[in-house]
Amino acid sequence: MNTAQRSIQQYINAKDSNRPHLLRQAFMPDAQLEMVVHTGSISFPPHVEGLESIGDVLVRRFGQTFENVYTFCLGHPPEPDSKTFQCQWLVAMSDKNSGEVRVGCGQYGWQFNPESGLVERLTITIEHMKTLPPTDLHTIMEWVSHLDYPWCQPEALASNAPDIGTLEEVIQYVIRSEQ
Repeated sequence: MNTAQRSIQQYINAKDSNRPHLLRQAFMPDAQLEMVVHTGSISFPPHVEGLESIGDVLVRRFGQTFENVYTFCLGHPPEPDSKTFQCQWLVAMSDKNSGEVRVGCGQYGWQFNPESGLVERLTITIEHMKTLPPTDLHTIMEWVSHLDYPWCQPEALASNAPDIGTLEEVIQYVIRSEQ
């Protein structure tokens, strides 16, 4: 049997490493995805049903556009037999074509199947998605590659953040999430 923590980690591994086959170790075949996007700098369909469709949206198409992806769940992992779990998240990545860097944050809302531990429903809320120039890639990747992955404490993430004005809203969101 899977655990809630393992399902989340397999999702992150699938998405960040462009390995859609790993989603079978994270999601039920009939899983549902809800996307709530509060920014105009990135777009996703609002509702997706089924493992294959979720893989297309969150891994295959995502992986065609972005690389150097680091996704962090902020705080402590869920208990193994959790039925639901919410956490803040932060992502850093670069655009394959333009070289621009994206740093975003929001919230995950997970619902797990009680028998299998696999995800039945995932709600991803995107609060902020900042675009930085390609010249900031090294600085951002140096920052995120030294953080605990994929579970990171908000204070560690915020205290080591580079001093880039564009990131201020993201860092403030992360700091508020720990209060």
